[in-house]
Amino acid sequence: MTGTTLDDYTDRYARRVRGMTASEIRALFAVASRPEVVSLAGGAPYIAALPLDAVGEMLGRLGSEHGVTTLQYGIGQGTLELRERICEVMSLSGIDAGCGASPEDVVVTVGGQQALDLVARLFLDPGDVVLAEGPTYVGALGVFQAAQAQVVHVPMDADGLIPEALETAIADLARAGQRVKFLYTIPTYQNPTGVTLSEERRERVLDICERAGLLVVEDDPYGQLGFEGEAPAPLRARRRDGVFYLSTFSKTFAPGLRVGWILAPHAVRDKLVIASEAQILCPSGYAQAAVATYLSTMPWRQQLKVYREVYRERRDALLDAMADLMPEGTSWTTPTGGLFVWATLPDGLDSKAMMPRAVAARVAYVPGTGFYADGTGTGAMRLNFSFPPPERIREGIRRLSGVMEQEIAMRRVFGAVGGAAGRRGRAGSDVPGPDLA
Repeated sequence: MTGTTLDDYTDRYARRVRGMTASEIRALFAVASRPEVVSLAGGAPYIAALPLDAVGEMLGRLGSEHGVTTLQYGIGQGTLELRERICEVMSLSGIDAGCGASPEDVVVTVGGQQALDLVARLFLDPGDVVLAEGPTYVGALGVFQAAQAQVVHVPMDADGLIPEALETAIADLARAGQRVKFLYTIPTYQNPTGVTLSEERRERVLDICERAGLLVVEDDPYGQLGFEGEAPAPLRARRRDGVFYLSTFSKTFAPGLRVGWILAPHAVRDKLVIASEAQILCPSGYAQAAVATYLSTMPWRQQLKVYREVYRERRDALLDAMADLMPEGTSWTTPTGGLFVWATLPDGLDSKAMMPRAVAARVAYVPGTGFYADGTGTGAMRLNFSFPPPERIREGIRRLSGVMEQEIAMRRVFGAVGGAAGRRGRAGSDVPGPDLA
């Protein structure tokens, strides 16, 4: 007797589709968007902090006064005006003409997600290996999965990616005859942990990759959202060869416009443009004009300061609530920027199994399993502090801690049920997971 499926097209899909799974975060959106639920799950910026009246007037003029150009087709690389503004933005982080940053080497993308996909299309063959922090951005895992690549996680601690672990992973894979194409890293205010790679480790990581002949894909959506002084200079500000710099305006302006970019080595730029044209023909002229006009006519540097203050207050609200309310045995990171805190649960708790009961208690988070390619991470969760106001954040933690206390009480009565895998390294390994407390 053969099995049945609700999908009549199962036997027609390409092989690359077979491993596709829904994002842990996207699956939560329908529930987390309900007004009665305190969502600590998403990664949405607090758009209400923008001068929305002024932004609305600007967007209206782009259509009424400049619609002949903004509503027309454009070039695949993106408008020169926006690429010039992007270079101004990058210069704030030290990526400037002195280290080879030029509008000619910038490719505008549909958010940071398309930037990731373009890099994967250019460099990944089925079976290739990508090294990435463990845990890492769930959207990147989806891109690498679609490219039929294998993700091998490199452990982190409170100072970010561990260089010695990176060297070990490279050596182990070389002995196994596996082909590693690049290191994917979010070194500043990392998603999902909020951890920042230390100054000293940045140079060591670059040196290790250079010796191994590995490309570095640096994803930097949060680097300008620091709360406590300046972040360390990006990797791309230190090395120009072999480092791809990806970023987006989704966290610093408006995610709904879907505008990001890649700064690539010059030799790769044309291939990125060709790949982008095959996907989307050209990025939205209207969205590009909106971002370029915002950067040219509005006090966007001051707006960054507004975001930093708002997010600092909300981070503090989250950390204070966790210190006051979380059960004994819970630990968490203390980010100095970005949007996220990574929490490690008391022994025996399973964040994925606990999720339905948390939703029933009207609070949402993202289970740690969404950030590992191998399904580990059950003993952790990601908490977002950028969107809910401080009083809602505290209420959310109150609800969440109540669910956790109930789980702990159930475990005392019925014994341990799962959870151990989340505290291990790669699947089947006895290497400890990251200590991010």
